[in-house]
Amino acid sequence: MKEYYSKYLTLHKNPINKLLHLVGNLFTLMYIVVCLLYKPWFLLFTPFVVYPFAWPGHIIFEKNEPAAFTNPIKAKICDFI
Repeated sequence: MKEYYSKYLTLHKNPINKLLHLVGNLFTLMYIVVCLLYKPWFLLFTPFVVYPFAWPGHIIFEKNEPAAFTNPIKAKICDFI
């Protein structure tokens, strides 16, 4: 995981991309809490909360491919590291 995290960091150098990831992850955490309180089956839609924030950060500002395209599980773990 340590090696993957080093590669992950190279894909996230632009400050606007980092901000978009932060906002997306905060919305994701809030979404998860609301789902658990009211409609747990809505958790199935969780990936659709963060990616609209993260992917434009990569495509527009970083000009690279999101790590989630190749390994979404490890990418999500790295998001929270």
